[in-house]
Amino acid sequence: MQLSYFHVAADVPDCGPDIKAADKADAAVVIDVLRATTTIAWALHNGAEAVQTFSDLDELRSNAQQWPETSRLMVGERGGKTLDGFDLGNSPVAVTPEVVRGKRLFMSTTNGTRSLHKVRDISRVVTAALPNRRAVAERLLQEKPERVWIVGSGWEGTYSLEDSLAAGAVAAVLMDQGAVAANDEMQSALVLWERWQSNPEACLRLATHGQRLIGIGNHDADFRCCAGLDELAVVPTQVERGVLRAVGLADASA
Repeated sequence: MQLSYFHVAADVPDCGPDIKAADKADAAVVIDVLRATTTIAWALHNGAEAVQTFSDLDELRSNAQQWPETSRLMVGERGGKTLDGFDLGNSPVAVTPEVVRGKRLFMSTTNGTRSLHKVRDISRVVTAALPNRRAVAERLLQEKPERVWIVGSGWEGTYSLEDSLAAGAVAAVLMDQGAVAANDEMQSALVLWERWQSNPEACLRLATHGQRLIGIGNHDADFRCCAGLDELAVVPTQVERGVLRAVGLADASA
C-alpha cells in the first residue's frame, strides 16, 4: 500500500470522472481535525442517517429543502462560526444522539467539505479524524487498496498542523503493517505524529486554527473531543457523491 499525503485540496491531482483509473488513487481519506471530519464521525456514531456535504451554500439549501423539515439538519460554518439560519455549527460535541438520530445532516464548512468535493470521484472515499483513526486504518488494511491519498483540508487553502498530525497518525498504523510513504509530505506528517502522539490536544491548541478557535470563544470541549484518540469504530464512507454513511468493519466485510 502506497500512501501519499496532500496538505490541501488544491494539491490533489485531478481525479474527475474523465481521468483514467490508472491516474487516480484507489482510496481517498479526507481529514479535517478542527472540526469537520471529527463532527462527521461523531454525528454518524450518534445515529445520523447520513451526512451530505457541500462546498456551495446555495446547493446545500436547495437539497435540504427537498427533505422533510423534521428529518433534516443544516450544518454550516464559516470562519469557525455557525452560519445564520443553520441549525448547527461545526462542533462535534453538538451532534448528540438526541439532536441527530435518524436525521440527514446537510453540511458545509470552511475547509473540510472542499476536500471531500475534490475527491468525490475516487472509488472509495472515507473521512478520518483522531477519534476514528484506527478504525479507518483497519478498514484500509482490510480492503488493501494499492494507492491511498490522504487529503488534508488546511485553512482557506493553506497548510494546517492538525491535519498533518492526523495524517501521520493514520499512516503510522498502516506502516506498521507494511505500507510505504510515497511522498515527502507523508514522511513529514509521520515525524509530526511521532513528536505529538503523547499529547495531541497540545498540538491542536498550538496550531493556528486552534489559536483562531481559542480567540473566538471557549472551545475546550471541542478540543478534548477532537483530540480523543481511537474512541470510535465508525468509518464515514461515501455511498454516493457527497453522501457519507456510517460503515463499520463488520458492515464492510458482510
